[in-house]
Amino acid sequence: MKQRADYTFKFNKSLGRHGWLRLTPAYSVKLVREILSDAPKDSHVFDPFSGTGTTGLVAAEFGLRSAVNDINPFLIWFASTKCCNFSAQNLTSNLHKLKEITATVKKGLTKQNWLPPIHNIERWWDASALKALGALRAALLEIGGMPDSTCSFSLFWIAFCRLVIETSSASFSHVSMSFKEKPEIFEESFILDLFSSISEAIFESAIKPIEGHVTVFNGDSRTLDHINCPKFTHVITSPPYSNRISYIRELRPYMYWLGFLNLPREAGDLDWEAIGGTWGIATSKLSTWNPLKDGLPSDLYSTCDKIQKSSNKHSETLSKYVLKYYYDMHMHFESLRGHLAPDAKLVYIVGNSTFYGVHVHADKLLKTSLESLGYEDIEISIIRKRNCKKELFEYCVSAVWKKQDQISFRPFNGSSNMEEQLTLQFA
Repeated sequence: MKQRADYTFKFNKSLGRHGWLRLTPAYSVKLVREILSDAPKDSHVFDPFSGTGTTGLVAAEFGLRSAVNDINPFLIWFASTKCCNFSAQNLTSNLHKLKEITATVKKGLTKQNWLPPIHNIERWWDASALKALGALRAALLEIGGMPDSTCSFSLFWIAFCRLVIETSSASFSHVSMSFKEKPEIFEESFILDLFSSISEAIFESAIKPIEGHVTVFNGDSRTLDHINCPKFTHVITSPPYSNRISYIRELRPYMYWLGFLNLPREAGDLDWEAIGGTWGIATSKLSTWNPLKDGLPSDLYSTCDKIQKSSNKHSETLSKYVLKYYYDMHMHFESLRGHLAPDAKLVYIVGNSTFYGVHVHADKLLKTSLESLGYEDIEISIIRKRNCKKELFEYCVSAVWKKQDQISFRPFNGSSNMEEQLTLQFA
């Protein structure tokens, strides 16, 4: 089994809109295309964990209807912009503002411009880069206003996000964001030239119209009551993995610079609402969290028990983290059923994990959860090897929802068999 870089975000970098902004956990356009290759033209595709909008955009490129959902407001704005059709006149008119932006930046370099309240911001950018980025952000606000996905001026904000990360000390040598030893020094003129070239490339790739239509929803994937559209024939998604790698950690620089975050605690609060979130306050909130409903796979309780008994100082927190992750995914599968057409096909790209030598079999746990909720024809296949560790893989878990009565969670009370199965005694 190979690592298959063509099934990761690396494949997307040169594919027009798909390459506008890198997000490490994003999955491959190629993989989604293969899954959708035989979908009928009347298909209605849904991605409940849409991230940068890869599934929705691929479906639209196939001429299909699709809807995407995410809980992160920055990702909602980005996916909305990425999947929007702009007129040639609108694109040309806004691209001509590049000279005005550049001129305004040069005038603003002498001012004390606003900088985001990122902790230890000097670790990210050197002083000259911060000066230029602050002046550029001020110029974009003055000329075009805050990001708006309905106007092609927002493409400048996407270019700004690219510039922010490409001039930072962020390193992608690991599975998530890490840092180089110190920030590289960039002249203001280099930063402006780089911004111009990124902007021109993004505007050029936005010219090609998208045939299909994408509806974007902002909300919790555990409770999908906010989804208001015709039922879905296909669900294609890649939810966060149960490996404690948080989306918010990588998105913070963009969210601070563009005003989606204002205070550090907001990042932790948002991550707590996301499935698998463990940033900041999200981890400490685990100590008071307890499941409200029963009906989870029995294998999950034994896995959590093994993690807790591993005698590590964080073992209790991580055992509870694993329990909450699969509890939240079970809630998602339950809520999803009311939005599915008969014979709807589901494809979930997931990754397994290990904690203190305990193997968490994501594929098998999700399969059991799906089975208990009435999904049928569940199959598991290995997509690729994730890294040098032999035990870490990416799986495709597929299922079919056939027309039948819905199955509900059994309410959890102190004497249910959840407590009997789960030997962990959480506060």
